[in-house]
Formats: sequence, structure tokens, C-alpha cells
Amino acid sequence: MAMTLAEKLLARASGRAAVSPGDILTCAVDLAMIHDSGGPRRVAPILKRWGVGVWDPNRVALISDHYVPAVDDETRRIAEVTRAFAIEQKISNFYEAEGICHVVLPERGHLRPGMFVVGGDSHSPTGGAFGTYMFGIGATEMAGVLATGEIWVRVPETIEITFDNAFGAAVVAKDLMLFLCGRMGMDGGRSQAVQFSGAAIRKLGMQERMTLANMTAELGGQVGLIEPDDVTVSYLRAAGVTSGDVSTWRSDEDAERAEHHRFDAAALSPYVAAPHSPANSAPVGEMDPVSIDVAYIGACTGAKLVDLRMAAEVLRGRRVAANVRLLVAPASRRDQDMAAREGIMAVLEEAGASLLPNACGICAGYGGTLDEGVTCLSSTARNFKGRMGAASSRVYLGSPYTVAASAVTGRITDPRILLAEGAPR
Repeated sequence: MAMTLAEKLLARASGRAAVSPGDILTCAVDLAMIHDSGGPRRVAPILKRWGVGVWDPNRVALISDHYVPAVDDETRRIAEVTRAFAIEQKISNFYEAEGICHVVLPERGHLRPGMFVVGGDSHSPTGGAFGTYMFGIGATEMAGVLATGEIWVRVPETIEITFDNAFGAAVVAKDLMLFLCGRMGMDGGRSQAVQFSGAAIRKLGMQERMTLANMTAELGGQVGLIEPDDVTVSYLRAAGVTSGDVSTWRSDEDAERAEHHRFDAAALSPYVAAPHSPANSAPVGEMDPVSIDVAYIGACTGAKLVDLRMAAEVLRGRRVAANVRLLVAPASRRDQDMAAREGIMAVLEEAGASLLPNACGICAGYGGTLDEGVTCLSSTARNFKGRMGAASSRVYLGSPYTVAASAVTGRITDPRILLAEGAPR
């Protein structure tokens, strides 16, 4: 029976030879990821009422990334509850203030092709970049998973999105996803499995693929999948993980897709989304050159090592405009350390950037949030009204290239203009 990648992954997790869209399965969970915001403080009381503990501490990863650093009694209490849960439940995969869960999890080698993983966060589809079936669930469902190691899943249909050829200069994964949000809408994924394919996708590095899978949540998909290949194997090897035979995890050519969309990657340009939705997107050249007060390079979709490199490419030898605050929150401590060794952090700071902790930060509405009336261009995945601070603030979305270029000019700017000029002498 021909199956898509999503169907193969769910067949493995449910112990079946084959599955079809609409089947309801009980799947064994390979890994459950929780964080300090929706994790112990939510699930611990439920488990206590049930009189049970975690089914397998070695199959749980706990990451403190939302309320980091603690700044008041409430956030200190959350940190203490999180630590106590890790100790009580003997969770060895506990990472505190190491970075954002969606980045820390793969960089520590916890995701591999063929796995079935659940996460207590809506951007958990990030794992699909590795050929992992990973999606987000709420606290009540997570409590059930932690108690039993199982969860039921309705097999989704697959929507395939193919990008042929290659992306042009300064066009990256964030631009692709903003384009798709504008084209398909935030319910374009219809709670189904979205699979990315094509020559342009295969040329992307793992951290760019992670951005694609992550923002499947903005398309309304349950999971965002990319077939694992040599790029995947190389990343995992560097993380100290043996990937096994990745050729198993491919969609069969004759497997049925509910939809198949095909685009020319070379035709895309940098994109920007206007407030208050990622679907309010258009090519940067069609956007008004709105003046900005804050440029924010942060979050799981905008401050990984590859993103910091993009920003530095624009900022090298330049200074941020006098009227703009450039805030940089590297997505993980490891990525920040690597960026420092490459000289990237020095470039950003010399340009006038202010460095923030390795945490979700402003993206999650925590730590130095946006004030009333502020206009911000951000590399985050979402720009919902009031999410990053005051309801009167206005948040635009763009790639790290676009955010950095706009920080220099003081207004929304096509990064290709500055990149074509080269670094000032």
C-alpha cells in the first residue's frame, strides 16, 4: 500500500503495517517535550490528582525557556516548580536557560528520522524538519502522555508544497513561509500534514528547514515534514546522533495527496507581514517604507546561528539608525557561543545591538516587551495584536536579513539593496 511520509511515521508509531487518512490510532510516544510555561506548573497537579508519575523519565525533555531569567516572585516560583518536577520525576534531559526548546531539543540530538514526538507548545512541528512526526498538544493531553506514554491520533491527509529551482539573494525560509501564509491563509494547512519538497528545499540547511517546519503552525497544519537526507544525517552526526537508514522515510510516489501546490523558488523576493497576522504579507517592495522604533532578532524562527549570520552579513561595517533599538536574543547559548567564535556577535554589538537572554523573551510577551505605540519589525513567527507587549504596538514580520537592513535605514527596507552595496569601507 502506497503511503505518504506522515502515514509511514504514524504506521510505525501505532505498530501497524499501513494506515490511511481518517484512521484513528493509538500511538506510542518516543519523546515528550515540555517547557516551564505549559509544563510542570500545569501538568504536575494533574498527575498528582491521578496518583501517577511520568511513565518513562528518559523519554521526557524539560526545557526552561519562557520565564528566563526569573525577575519577580512569580517567575522565581515557576522556576522552582520546574526544577522540583525534574528532580522528583528523575528527568535527566532538563535544560535550564540554555535556549528556546525548539532549538535546544534538536541541537542536543533528541530528534531523529522516524520518531513520534509530542510537544507542549504550538510550534512543536519544528521536529518535522528531521523527518520526525512532531506536533503540539495542550496541558491536559500532555498529562495523559506523561502518565501513559501514548496518545491517539487521527491520520491526516497530506498537503505537499513543492518549491522548484533555487531561492534568490536574501530570500530565506522566513520569506517562503510569509509568502505561503499570504497565499494560503492561516488555515491553509487545514490541520493536516504539510510536506515540503523540491530542489529549493533540498538545498536548505537544517536550521532553515526548522523554520519551515516550525511555521507550519502559522499555516494551520498539524505537522510540517521534510524528508530526511544527507543534510539531515550530517547535522545529526555533528550532534552526536546516529540517524540510521533515512531512505525509509520517504513518501511513495503514488501515495495520495489531498493537495499539491508547486511554486518557482526563483520567483520569490523578501517578504514582510504587516500587523496583526503573518497572513498580511507581501513582497517587501510592495510595503510602505514604514518607520520603525524597534528591530527584534529573536525567537525560534529568527535567532538561530544561521539567522545571526544573516543579520551580520547586512550589519558588518554599519550602524543602526539613531531612532531604532536593535534587540538580539540568540535562540540558544550554543548558537550564541558559535556566533561569538565566528565574530558575528562582535559585528552585531559594534552595529549597536543590545543583547538579550537566550530565551523566548519578547516573542512570548516576557522581558522588555513593546511599549504603547511602538512599531517593531521582528524575525518572530507571529505578530498577533498584543502578543509582544502593548495592544497599541504594531509588529511587522520579516527575515533576519530584512530586520537588520531596516534597523540600519530606520524604515522597512529591502535587504538586497544593502547587500548589493557591500560592507562600507
